[in-house]
Amino acid sequence: MARGVVAITNSVRARAGCGPVTPNARLNHAAWLHSLDMAGRGYFAHGQPGHRVRAAGYRWSAYGENIAWGQRSAGEVMRDWMNSPGHRANILNCRFRNVGVAVVYNARGVPFWTQDFASPR
Repeated sequence: MARGVVAITNSVRARAGCGPVTPNARLNHAAWLHSLDMAGRGYFAHGQPGHRVRAAGYRWSAYGENIAWGQRSAGEVMRDWMNSPGHRANILNCRFRNVGVAVVYNARGVPFWTQDFASPR
C-alpha cells in the first residue's frame, strides 16, 4: 500500500508541475515508527516530525508530514489528503525530493498512516 501512495503522490505532483519524490529508507523508517507508535498507543498527532526524521538519520533542509487513520487503501488516504489544504500543500511542495510512507494497523485492525517528505541538506 505504501508503494501505491508514492505512485499516486508522484502522479499528482507531475500534473502540478513538480518533480517526483523518491522513496527513502530513512524516511520510511521514521514514518513506520510514528505509525507504529500512534497505532500502539492509541493517539493521533504529529508530535515532532522534524526530530523523528533527524533521529532516523536523514539530514533535512525542509520536511513535511501527513498523517491519517482509518483509510483502507492508498487511493482512499490520498483522496483525503488531497481534500485537506495542509496535506495537499505538502504533497504539492515542489521543494521536497524524498518521501517515506508507512501504514500500521492497531489491534482492532485500524490503519494509521504516515507520509514524511523531506529535502536533504
